[in-house]
Amino acid sequence: MSRTQKTWVHTRPKPTRHKVPDRTKREVSQAAEKLLTADLRLTYIKEPPVDPQFNYIVELFSKWYGSYFYLCAKYACPGPYAISPFFETKFARMEYAGGNRFHLSYMQHTGQWFEVYQNLSSDECLEHIRAEPSFQP
Repeated sequence: MSRTQKTWVHTRPKPTRHKVPDRTKREVSQAAEKLLTADLRLTYIKEPPVDPQFNYIVELFSKWYGSYFYLCAKYACPGPYAISPFFETKFARMEYAGGNRFHLSYMQHTGQWFEVYQNLSSDECLEHIRAEPSFQP
């Protein structure tokens, strides 16, 4: 007869997820829309190329998912072998930490989120997104 051997394993506690107040969601969404309209869309959304061969950005937008606020880009795939005509990707993430504070992360080339700043205000997060290339599409 085979016995299964049991071992003790150390696990980290799960991080607490804070419920985001509706007012905070509204304020952050409005501030992000201003950033997208005034800066990022002007920089990254261009006219489609005459003979497109590579993916290009057609829209920048934001969305909430649970306690996370994402800045996203929608790309057009013009090639004849494209699986779909468009795809979306997230490039910056603000995680609500409670008390109108956020943790700011960017998407690495590996597909993993990398948290750079902790406990920033929403305005500070959006300023980092505007100024630092790591947080842009």
